[in-house]
Amino acid sequence: MTLVLGLDVGGTSSRALITTLDGARAGFGRAGAGNPVSVPLADAVASVADAVRAALSGLDPSEVRAAVMGIAGTGRFADPVVAAAFGQAFAGLGLTVPVRPVGDVLVAYAAGTAEPSGSVLISGTGAIAARIESGEMTGTADGIGWLLGDLGSGFWLGREAAALTARELYTRVPQGRLTRSVATTVLGTIPAAASRQAADDLIGALHAEPPRHLSRLAPLVTDAAAHGDPQALALVDRAAAHLTDCLAEVHTDGPVVLAGSVLTTSAPVRDALIRLLADRLPGTAIAVAGPGEAGAARLAARLVT
Repeated sequence: MTLVLGLDVGGTSSRALITTLDGARAGFGRAGAGNPVSVPLADAVASVADAVRAALSGLDPSEVRAAVMGIAGTGRFADPVVAAAFGQAFAGLGLTVPVRPVGDVLVAYAAGTAEPSGSVLISGTGAIAARIESGEMTGTADGIGWLLGDLGSGFWLGREAAALTARELYTRVPQGRLTRSVATTVLGTIPAAASRQAADDLIGALHAEPPRHLSRLAPLVTDAAAHGDPQALALVDRAAAHLTDCLAEVHTDGPVVLAGSVLTTSAPVRDALIRLLADRLPGTAIAVAGPGEAGAARLAARLVT
């Protein structure tokens, strides 16, 4: 039996999927954070190895003929120490083929379509659109980080919701579902009266955290929009417009894959985006990406000749 291995390795978890060449699932494993950019190298290697070990349970490692590891920051594997540490771990598990590190953008695209050329739009903590030609990334838009861009991302949604709540606290007690939920999440309560102090307390609490933590407020926008909150719905529409503009910078033809936590879990944002894309890119096939490890396994299958 010919098998392939796909890995989706991130800063919070590592997932390994073994499939046949036609995509039938043969094994799966999950473990902790495996990106050496985010955690110590030894811990990263151990987590990825644990995930692969679980996926290989009951299987012959020598039947794995190709392997792809989707991971942000593939440049780290240019360091021979990093490459050797992972290579030794994989060899210790009985794998006889190299595990190829591939950027998470390519993996996200492959997780949504088998077409070799098209575009992918990712909105998670950050946001980026990329053009894929014959399996290679040929152009990008945005993806320049929370300080300069990432418009329509989870960070952007969280920041806009927080700013809206702070401004409101100066003049009145929050009344809407969105601003009340932000105030409760950040302050633990809804202030009894509007005041500069109430707004400053919220602002101070947010400044005490790393900026990217604002993305934790994004699900509050989704929830409020799903309940018809006008302020949340306005943010959803703005996010969808930003993401549509981002995609339009790179897309020419082929399918569009939507990926990232915002677009895969926030129905209000995804639905608003799809409506805009239907007008902006009529007739374009749109797919929502599946798990990253499935995309990596699909890329691995292409390596088998």
